[in-house]
Amino acid sequence: LANDLMEARDELSLSKLHNKLSKHKLLIIDEIGYVSLSATGAELMYDIINQQYEVSSLIMISNLEFSNWIQAFKSDKLTAALLDRITHYSNIIKMNGDSYRFSNSIAKRK
Repeated sequence: LANDLMEARDELSLSKLHNKLSKHKLLIIDEIGYVSLSATGAELMYDIINQQYEVSSLIMISNLEFSNWIQAFKSDKLTAALLDRITHYSNIIKMNGDSYRFSNSIAKRK
């Protein structure tokens, strides 16, 4: 998503992508923190999340604790503002345990 947003910005079509995303009732963003975002990518992701805030539903999935999201978004202020919005009306589900992919891989080898 961050790459799509940066590409749309470079092509001067960011508002078109914003409008397209705003038409969805649910936005799912997976693997937050798997890859660190550039400063521009982080700001553009924040803009999308802020746009969706109080308008539509959002699911965000990460292996990182909230305290480590700074690793992905690179800015204390941006990360705090983002977490403020996504936790305001949220149901947070914390899951622990082994990776089902890893467990499945081990089971196939046996």
